[in-house]
Amino acid sequence: MTTIYLKPHKEESLKRWHPWVFSGAIARIALDKNYPYDEPQEGELVCVRASTCDVLGVGHWQVGSIAVRILAFGVEELPADFWSERIRAAYNVRKSVGLIRPDNNTFRLIHGEGDFLPGLIVDVYAETAVLQAHSIGMHLNREAIAKAIVGNVPQVKNVYYKSDDTLPFKAAIEGEKTGWLIADQLPAEENPDFWSVENGLSFRIDWLRGQKTGFFIDQRENRALVERYAAGKDVLNMFCYTGGFSLYALRGGAKSVDSVDVSQKAIDLVNVNVARNFPDADNHTAVAQDAFEYLSAQKAQNRTFDLIILDPPAFAKHRDAVKNALRGYQRINAKAIEMIRPGGILFTFSCSQAVDKEAFRLAVFSAAAQVGRKVRILHQLHQPQDHPINIYHPEGEYLKGLVLYVE
Repeated sequence: MTTIYLKPHKEESLKRWHPWVFSGAIARIALDKNYPYDEPQEGELVCVRASTCDVLGVGHWQVGSIAVRILAFGVEELPADFWSERIRAAYNVRKSVGLIRPDNNTFRLIHGEGDFLPGLIVDVYAETAVLQAHSIGMHLNREAIAKAIVGNVPQVKNVYYKSDDTLPFKAAIEGEKTGWLIADQLPAEENPDFWSVENGLSFRIDWLRGQKTGFFIDQRENRALVERYAAGKDVLNMFCYTGGFSLYALRGGAKSVDSVDVSQKAIDLVNVNVARNFPDADNHTAVAQDAFEYLSAQKAQNRTFDLIILDPPAFAKHRDAVKNALRGYQRINAKAIEMIRPGGILFTFSCSQAVDKEAFRLAVFSAAAQVGRKVRILHQLHQPQDHPINIYHPEGEYLKGLVLYVE
């Protein structure tokens, strides 16, 4: 195995179990004498040592500022049952916190660094697990990971691979980036098994063509909170995707629910989900339209709501875009606050990892001040228990949310 030697004192973060080795910390690379390359191949397992030659751990090599993502600390090689052990441990966490239930077969099984498997995301929908690799190392191990999932997660019979949008775009990637890795009990679209259940509500999951792995599991607990507040209210769900918040609001007894998304495909799925769960509902409207255009049109009609949900896609995918993202958050929140009736509630979110909690809160504060409404914070929201944050890797905290009471 190739050995990576660090510069003096650059091992401190790894001794605190932070899983990243930055390229600037590397002093030299000791290649195997028979190795035909100038540096390791992307995705290769490498051993990382301090300048004193102390073993720090084993991880995947990759091109870029993060040169190694550590998989195991204090060892020179991975144990033979590594994948099974990590997946079994992650499953036991979900089971211990009560996510594996007859009324809930939807959960995130692997959350990258939060489950000590950097570069890997796995979401479970009924009998199907959807695997996403964010590193070449995980891509190269996709088949072994799939076998370990089926072998250690009782409900999973199929594993679908969906990494076309997540792998490093500059890498020379061999093998398919999408497709079935294991397909023992494939669901047909007309089969009920194509549906997944979250807290007793059924959702049609389109892992083939949908965003991410097909659904935004990270909002499960926040959707349940919307249900608690929805009774008797006129609800507006912006950036609704396939209608998660809308279904919870309907079950919570909302007077009316409007679901808005720019994608017609998403709106079609919203209507399918509503019809499945509330076949007699006549208080739901779904609209395919740009969010800012929709809000402007509703304001022109003097329309207001009791409860508004803003769950936009990431406005900042990297730090260079943070300033523009904060302007976007301020603008969309100002428009929403304008349209909330006195005594109404706003659920507002940012999933941009590059935008920290304080910056997001300041953007929302600025929006409230711009509109001139008195606002109280009722809840500060974050990602749920199946999206854990490795305490040694605080960068894993990405979802931020506020629940506001608007006078």
